[in-house]
Amino acid sequence: MVSCLKLKKPKIMQREKKCFIGVDVSKLWFDVCMMITNQEGRRQIVRERFDNDVAGFKKLTQWLKSHKVPMDENTLVVIENTGIYHRLIWQYCNQNGLPISIVNAAQLKWSLGITRGKDDITDSERLCDYCYRHADKLKASAALDPAILPLKDLMTSRTRLLAQINSTRTYLRELKHSNSKEVQAMMEQIHKSALVGMKKSLELIEEQINKVVKQSAAIKKNYELLLSVPGIGHVTAIYIICCTANFASSITGKQLACYAGVVPFEHKSGSSIKGKARVHKMANKELKRLLYMGARSVVQHKKEFKQYYKRKEQEGKHHLAILNAVKNKIVLRAVAVIKNQRKYVDNYQKAA
Repeated sequence: MVSCLKLKKPKIMQREKKCFIGVDVSKLWFDVCMMITNQEGRRQIVRERFDNDVAGFKKLTQWLKSHKVPMDENTLVVIENTGIYHRLIWQYCNQNGLPISIVNAAQLKWSLGITRGKDDITDSERLCDYCYRHADKLKASAALDPAILPLKDLMTSRTRLLAQINSTRTYLRELKHSNSKEVQAMMEQIHKSALVGMKKSLELIEEQINKVVKQSAAIKKNYELLLSVPGIGHVTAIYIICCTANFASSITGKQLACYAGVVPFEHKSGSSIKGKARVHKMANKELKRLLYMGARSVVQHKKEFKQYYKRKEQEGKHHLAILNAVKNKIVLRAVAVIKNQRKYVDNYQKAA
């Protein structure tokens, strides 16, 4: 007689997160899509829209309480990086203990595959689905540092003012070739007060940047460590601190180098495609520009980098490829001094 074997029911994989929230943020409002799961694997999806202001967040609190959403690690919120519009929801989550993950828009778009149509509600649903599928991989973003936001705004204003000053100067230089001396003098006089005013604003911005750095002990410490690295000056150090939120997320040297666009990637496939390794166009262009200026400086004035440049040049490397390698070295050393909390030691000069 054949005995009947009892088949065991497969165990249901229980995720750590029980509430998955996707938030699509715009200037005036934000749409929330929430997926609530239980131990049996059942899912409940609810949607709501709130105003992106203080009153809207009060309604959001009541709405979360009505659905008994746990305000702890059992809930995960995912939003896109929208520049400035997502700051209030970021601050709200930090104050209420809600883990929040700020994802790159391109990363989210490519993860969705082929999609059709776009609106705020649909975007919030896609964010919610992305949160549910990638909950085990997503890392909660660091808490919003009150000192970093004004520093970011000041650096953005500085970049814009410099662009406006350079644009006005270029415009006047171009006019000089086609205008008479009288007309050129008139145009320069018209723009003189604007240029003087923008220069004055730049000076005030620099004063405020230095003030913010001095007021925060953590920012000042990392700022001084970054300045010890060859190729990193005042502006580059502040910009790196802004990009990394003062290294709050424990970013690695390779990650920062990839973000700056100085890491070459292979370009091969099968036997037909045999391209050279090259950097990707998706990068922080401003940080890459600042590192380029620093690399040009060190290959001229630092003996170690000067000899490195000559050695690679003799090997047949291209000028820009060598400078890119120097930029990579600068980034790796910048992250190293922050990780070790010690100023950079020039072992090359010490040995000499």
